[in-house]
Amino acid sequence: MSFEVEIEHMEDYEFKVKFDKKEMGELLTDETKDIGGDEKGPNPSRLLGTAALNCLMASMIYCLKKKRVEIKSLKGNVKGTVERVEGRLRVTGLDVSLHPEINSEDMKKLQGCIKIFEDYCVVTQSIRDGIDVKVSVEPEV
Repeated sequence: MSFEVEIEHMEDYEFKVKFDKKEMGELLTDETKDIGGDEKGPNPSRLLGTAALNCLMASMIYCLKKKRVEIKSLKGNVKGTVERVEGRLRVTGLDVSLHPEINSEDMKKLQGCIKIFEDYCVVTQSIRDGIDVKVSVEPEV
């Protein structure tokens, strides 16, 4: 499996992102105001956090579906930390929180998923060597 993304510089720190599938459309990215423009789109750090959160949510859904758990809703958020490391700005941490809403009788199945779902998230497991990723699951019944 592979994918391809094409990026075109627009102006200042704005970039147009084109994905390898036309139906995915385009995405405009920009840097934060301290070095970029008006923040017309997400910056790469936000996209990194989004990718980790999205991947973890998909892994949770996959596990719950395999266990035949009805998912009423699933919400999530990610808080990223950017700090100077050896004089350069780096994403040093991502705190991810998932909020699945399921039926109370499925709590045991959810607990089984909580033990394993992170292992199947391609993005999170790929970045963990360099970024501290903390994940919490707070179920709503």
